[in-house]
Amino acid sequence: MLHILWYIIIGFIVGLLARFFFPGPVPMGFLMTVIVGIVGSIIGGLIARVFNRPPPGTPFHPAGIVLSIIGAIILIWILRATGFAL
Repeated sequence: MLHILWYIIIGFIVGLLARFFFPGPVPMGFLMTVIVGIVGSIIGGLIARVFNRPPPGTPFHPAGIVLSIIGAIILIWILRATGFAL
């Protein structure tokens, strides 16, 4: 149960940072910010694994937060380019 709360908190922080760094206004509510942050973290993790695998036994990739923000920015760009309601 605690890991779900942790996903929501980290997703919200990553989503807010991605909205801050994305050029132009990004109007979305709390729930969409959390979803963009969580999915952005997944995208960032996949990008990280393409270039470098984390050592065995580590719970997350060392460049996780930076790549999570980059993944969320990519997701916002994709959503805006496809005309999804953002």
